[in-house]
Amino acid sequence: MEEEIKTTSPENVEVVDIQFRPGQKIYFFDPAGAIYNPGDHVIIDTARGAEFGICAAGNHRIPPKEVVAPLRRVLRLTTPQDEKTVEENRAKEKRAYQVCTQKIAEHGLDMQLVSAEVAFDGSKILFYFTADERVDFRELVKNLASVFHTRIELRQIGVRDKAKMVGGLGICGRPFCCASFLDDFQPVSIKMAKTQNLSLNPTKISGTCGRLMCCLKYEQDAYEDLIRTSPKPDSFVDTPDGRGTVVEVDLLRQRVKVRMEENPETIGVYANTDIAVLRSGKAKKNDPPIPADLAPISGSGKRVRQERAEEKLTLEPIRFRYSTESVVEEAKPETREPAEPAPARQSSRSRRRRPPQESGQEAAAGQPQKPEKETKPESSADSKPPRRRSGGRRRRPPKTGNEG
Repeated sequence: MEEEIKTTSPENVEVVDIQFRPGQKIYFFDPAGAIYNPGDHVIIDTARGAEFGICAAGNHRIPPKEVVAPLRRVLRLTTPQDEKTVEENRAKEKRAYQVCTQKIAEHGLDMQLVSAEVAFDGSKILFYFTADERVDFRELVKNLASVFHTRIELRQIGVRDKAKMVGGLGICGRPFCCASFLDDFQPVSIKMAKTQNLSLNPTKISGTCGRLMCCLKYEQDAYEDLIRTSPKPDSFVDTPDGRGTVVEVDLLRQRVKVRMEENPETIGVYANTDIAVLRSGKAKKNDPPIPADLAPISGSGKRVRQERAEEKLTLEPIRFRYSTESVVEEAKPETREPAEPAPARQSSRSRRRRPPQESGQEAAAGQPQKPEKETKPESSADSKPPRRRSGGRRRRPPKTGNEG
């Protein structure tokens, strides 16, 4: 099965690394069977035609997924005539830059010219500029075309691209990262400066281009990993010397400063592995108080609490002692009679139909005896007969002959 995968899987592609100018982005080109060494000047095939390039790395193989199609070819090594043409183009670029700067000032356009590039075959001149807003440069293109008698292109770029093309020194004293080794610009946000606990002053965290420094991205992943293993500020922790509140967190050294609860004037420095977090972050209004016998949350503080417990057992006397009799009594299993279940609640209908209990039984059960209802004496002849309660129809007496 492994042999089938090896035969069917595509092989790595042989390429060479080419730069159009020193410090610019590196592109892959097909060597077409030839061997090139770093530093060789070559003529390459591009979408704009034949161009001059410098070999940054010799022949090597890369996976096919890293190749951007279509893969252009390296035509040949440069000849003395090609080198002479390149020098003439560099001289034309300087003159074109000066002329374009004058024309921009004459037209009063709000744009800054960055550089000018002349194609290897001299078919066109490309001007790069920066501007805060959209610029109408149609008249400028006409004037430049009448001066150089060739095709003119103007392309607007950003301030970071300008720094990459011009180059310079950063606040660290080294050349710009974008102009030396960075191929692409990575997104940088102000959140990275907050995560790394840097000053949010724009002059300190911004580069020469006016944007956030690219180097903020370099250590962001490391800081995120350290934050996961460190307690938050204002957390309540357990230390070998007692409990306290985290005052300051040192991410790189993995240490914290803790203000002791019993003695607030004392601030101790402890490693993250020697503390246990009892409450993460600042306390809220609805948070209940932390009990004194609360076990630590993090596993790093279990060893600390065990050592403190062992010290208490060896140094402090036992607070609770039991006699032998109490221990024996506690050891015996309890033989309590099961409690009688409470009688179920009966409905009012069932209570009415329940026959009355005898007075002797009620007395034995300890229940209060209900008083019997008083019986009324029989009524005299003039008293009314009792009302019939049957649900049947009442019969009327038969009529006599005297009644009409």
